[in-house]
Amino acid sequence: MSSNIQNAAAPIVIPGHRSPARVAGPRSKFGPASIGHTLGHVSPEIAKVGLSEICLSYRTHGGERLLALDHINLQVRPGEFLCVVGPSGCGKSTLLHLIAGLHPQTSGQILVDGRPVEGPGPDRILIFQELGLFPWLTVGENVEFGMKMKGVSKAEREEKTRYYLRLVHLWQFKKSYTHQLSGGMRQRVALARALATEPDVLLMDEPFAALDAQTRDLLHDELERIWAETGRTIIFVTHNVREAIRLGDRVVLLTFRPGRVKREFSIDLPRPRVLEDVHVAHAARAILDELREEINRSLEVEYSVGVKPHLAPGAEQ
Repeated sequence: MSSNIQNAAAPIVIPGHRSPARVAGPRSKFGPASIGHTLGHVSPEIAKVGLSEICLSYRTHGGERLLALDHINLQVRPGEFLCVVGPSGCGKSTLLHLIAGLHPQTSGQILVDGRPVEGPGPDRILIFQELGLFPWLTVGENVEFGMKMKGVSKAEREEKTRYYLRLVHLWQFKKSYTHQLSGGMRQRVALARALATEPDVLLMDEPFAALDAQTRDLLHDELERIWAETGRTIIFVTHNVREAIRLGDRVVLLTFRPGRVKREFSIDLPRPRVLEDVHVAHAARAILDELREEINRSLEVEYSVGVKPHLAPGAEQ
């Protein structure tokens, strides 16, 4: 049986720079109570999301079973901002789909607040890069959509729509259609729609990858502010290591296929951070050194002739 390569979090600490305690922002009457932890140092509690020995394999067109994820063990603390990085094909997005309950794992167990995940639920919302906004609905109607499906009353839907659109600075665009908005504004509509359903866990799959640098930087600031004000637990997948350092309390590095936890990095840098900061760059280098090893492995497999993919145990060789 395979095991995770590295479970202990390796701290990335810049001398003379310590994370200050989180300043408690105004909590929404719709949101949870204050979690009461310092940035990067969450009080020990039952894991918000717990993954135990998660494996996923599937059958290829050739009839073999490909091992995509191999014995993933991961504990995400309440209110934590966790970033996941790794080379293409390592299973980062797949991991989010499993936590969201969109696809069952082959073996192992996923728990949210100590309860097994048996399918999609309102406590977990997945935000795709493509967003999935409805172009025939206005901004306000898009935000209301999830609440309407849950049977929330009209008065409460209107109140929450107002609150969350103001939270993402889009209240004045309530009656606009999504094609009238910029890419960054559409990202904020998707975030407001997700928050309005009041999930405990936000699962974000490279949401800013297609944006220009200026818009991305602004949305980093917005997301960090909203995270601080709402206390949500966020699991954020990205290819961009500096983005992971910019946003995360902790960064998890996955290996190339099959995806395993190679190492965890605790990010002990003061907030707010910026991508161009020398300390962010220094922290990113430590992760990039190990990520390059996995990228090189993926390239070797991609360009090697006759190399078989990693097969699940018991598959025909």
